[in-house]
Amino acid sequence: MVSIVVPAHNAEATLARALDCLVDQEIADWEAIIVDDASTDRTPAIIAGYVEHDARFRTLSSCASSAAGARNSGISIARGQWLMFLDADDWVDASFLAKMLAALKAAPDAVAAYCGSRRIMPDGELTPSSIATEVAIQPFETFARRCAICTHALLVDRETIVELGGFDVSLHTFEDWDLWQRLARLGKRWVMVDEPLAFHRVSPNSLSRNSTQMLVDAEIVIARGFSPDPRVKHPASAHANGAIEANGRTAAEALGWFALWSAASDCGRGLRSINPQFLRALPAGRKWMREIARVALDGLMLGSLSVPAQLAARWDRFGGPLTELVIELGKIWGDPVAGRRVQYHLEQMLLDFDDLAAPRKLRQTLGIRVDARNPTSIELPEGVDQIYAYLMMDGRIAARVQFGVLGKVTRRHWIELILNLVPPERLAPQKGAGADTSNMFAAEASLSISDRDSHVGKLARLAAEAQELVRSSAEPAEPLAAPRRKPAADGHDNDRTSFWNRHFATEDPWHYGSPYEQEKYERQLEILPAGPIGRALELACAEGHFTRQLAPRVGHLTATDISAVAIERAHDRCSDQPNVDFGVLDFSADTLPGEMDLIVCSEVLYYLDDLAELRRIAKKFVEALAPGGSFISAHAFVLRDNIERTGFDWNTFGAQAISETLAATDGLVLEQSIQTELYRIDRFRRLSPGDVATEPVIDHVPIRAPVEIGVARKIVWGGARALRRDVARSERRQRIPVLMYHSVADDGPAALARFRCTPAAFGSQMTWLRANGFHAITSEQLERFISNPQPFVGRPVLITFDDGFENFADHAWPILRANDLTAEVFLVTDLVGQSAQWDAASGPPTQLMDAGTVRRLASEGAFFGSHLATHRAIDGLSTSDLAAELLRSRMFIERWTGRPIASFAAPFSVTDRRLGRLARECGYRIGFGGRYGPAHLESDPIDLPRIEIRGDRSLDDFVAIVEAVLE
Repeated sequence: MVSIVVPAHNAEATLARALDCLVDQEIADWEAIIVDDASTDRTPAIIAGYVEHDARFRTLSSCASSAAGARNSGISIARGQWLMFLDADDWVDASFLAKMLAALKAAPDAVAAYCGSRRIMPDGELTPSSIATEVAIQPFETFARRCAICTHALLVDRETIVELGGFDVSLHTFEDWDLWQRLARLGKRWVMVDEPLAFHRVSPNSLSRNSTQMLVDAEIVIARGFSPDPRVKHPASAHANGAIEANGRTAAEALGWFALWSAASDCGRGLRSINPQFLRALPAGRKWMREIARVALDGLMLGSLSVPAQLAARWDRFGGPLTELVIELGKIWGDPVAGRRVQYHLEQMLLDFDDLAAPRKLRQTLGIRVDARNPTSIELPEGVDQIYAYLMMDGRIAARVQFGVLGKVTRRHWIELILNLVPPERLAPQKGAGADTSNMFAAEASLSISDRDSHVGKLARLAAEAQELVRSSAEPAEPLAAPRRKPAADGHDNDRTSFWNRHFATEDPWHYGSPYEQEKYERQLEILPAGPIGRALELACAEGHFTRQLAPRVGHLTATDISAVAIERAHDRCSDQPNVDFGVLDFSADTLPGEMDLIVCSEVLYYLDDLAELRRIAKKFVEALAPGGSFISAHAFVLRDNIERTGFDWNTFGAQAISETLAATDGLVLEQSIQTELYRIDRFRRLSPGDVATEPVIDHVPIRAPVEIGVARKIVWGGARALRRDVARSERRQRIPVLMYHSVADDGPAALARFRCTPAAFGSQMTWLRANGFHAITSEQLERFISNPQPFVGRPVLITFDDGFENFADHAWPILRANDLTAEVFLVTDLVGQSAQWDAASGPPTQLMDAGTVRRLASEGAFFGSHLATHRAIDGLSTSDLAAELLRSRMFIERWTGRPIASFAAPFSVTDRRLGRLARECGYRIGFGGRYGPAHLESDPIDLPRIEIRGDRSLDDFVAIVEAVLE
């Protein structure tokens, strides 16, 4: 089944191990062709011994002086269906052939199977398993860019390898990569066995450590991958002209990645070999920084002959060259911050593998163990601004912590940190070990710190500097106007009169002079009965705005209201109308004057206790009317009457129920109705003896006047599918959607389309939320739910906006208010009033709102949080710069809004392990990072996930995302 080609040159020290792994295979149907490539040691004798004792071994002599030539010699006499190439210093697991052949049997169309591998260092330590999953998905595109599989980690079809001409002997290294690339160009299937079955020995003299030669050969192989290859006679049509240079992923970039790996490998040997020509092609975006660190780490392992767990301890051997490489990358990109970002990632990776048996001082990070029961102060070495620590108890790791520091970490600082991470009961010493440590901790944690050089002392200085900067800024601090509020009940005034007097404690509580209300008044005048009107009664006249317009149309008008405060204002407003009398009247409890030719009652019948009370009062209306007299009612449509049509979301009955009740009252008949989408005005007539009711005249008219926001926010246009008060009674949930938006505008750079919703699309989304019973909460409310874990009530949603664009104020905020929703906007405080320069590469930067706009929106009910001060990704900031931005940003927003703020969102959704603790120390309690998904009651409030709402998706996508959270 399998022919295994083993090239051997002076391999007496390792050959037996390689051949023994073949003897140990669970499958016996194989042959091994050992090619002795001009060995001068005991290699020939070792080969002879295996050939003599096992007929499956064959031998062949070669003078190729290269692994490629020796392998080709072996291929020429191989008889198996499948080929394997095993170097004399490597080996495979005993199950290798069985598992690989099983995978190939399950995929009859496959041309190759491959598995994971591990390196073995000279000291016998093994590196973590590595496998390139992308080879099974797009083999050629992968091999065009890199050597993704080691030589002996695959089985390949022998006939195909023969047709391809075997290994290229002109290459000193990477002849295997070149062959796998040609094989993949055929477009046939590769299958993956996701286990580390291949083991590759690394020695100080391995060709894989000759970075100069490898870089030369890699350039040749990559160039072939991105162009036609005449050696492949029948390539797949998709690969005939080479790899696809998509999304900027070019041959130059592929070579840049390899040059990075080679440079890091040389760093591992203590060498400095930086080739800016190749490295310049590496992508400089933030999303690539961790991958750059990972590739450098892999090269570092090979160059230093170390496994990851050994690297931090060996920092002194390669730390200098490695840091120079990272700094050079920042210079090449013209972005030193990007270099710092790579450095942070690298150092974190090194310490993630280390046991910290001794302190590890890297360039920016100090790795240490700390006795959780007896911590001591730690002086910060020069250049270090973060600590990576294991909190130890009874010889075991109780917790791991990584945090940014500005200065000495005092004992008290450690105690506070430990108490946040380790339950106090765990800190108690073992039986008989001494005093109660947890009580000692509690006492010491309460002491004040005056050490100016400590972390806490330096943080206090940064806070003072930020406060002074805010205080001296040109932007004036103006207190927000106090919101209009109804006076609170005093606990004694529970009667109806007191209720209405409280409403009128603030003048003009319903904005009677608004165009919307005035248009409604005009239509009430239009529906007055024809002919002279003698005696008229206005119920609930409020402050007399309609009274003044009605008076000239009647002989005598009695205007009444339950509130003496309202009547006094109405009297003053109509003092020049001699035909009007005013009086306090509770039409529900008091007797109404009789023999009226007209009674007008507008926007008040909702406040009755129930329809039974309305039916009782309707009879009083009939009795108060003279025969033939008219009753005019003006009321709004309410969702309680008909949830499927536009209406106000009030917990009352509305115009439909009122009209039906009045029409069902003996002695009343509907004569005319003017109906809009929001309200109806009805004129009823009291029947005289012998009167015959006629079909009413129904006029449907549009609303032409603008609907002001105080009215609009209570309307659900087109009807609702669920009412907030209903879901609040019936639904409890463990998680909620936190929606993340950026820009709301019709136009902008095409490259930023995913971050931009059109006003129409955003309006549709907010209308859907309103119609489905969602209510908006703030991040502070969310944090309270999490801190005191009680299920979320109803259907809450947190709507957030990053950056603070002016178009939020222009487009998003009016839509939110109209749907009775609010949002939280995260501001870039140093750039408020300027433009989003971080997007300049994509097109004209979008304008950011200024401080005055922030102040206005805050007074209208918008909420604000920090997007830091400069919109720089935090993983590229020093701890000092990060703390300064957190402090400065919070203080400016508090100055502009007039209220404390406790929330932040990380720019670009980029976080690192320093952020959470440092943000808390700077006064924040709620934070949003880069994780995607709904917020859960068990979420960390300082690292909450969000759901990005993309501007290039449909309303159906939006609905599906939100409904998935409700499931």
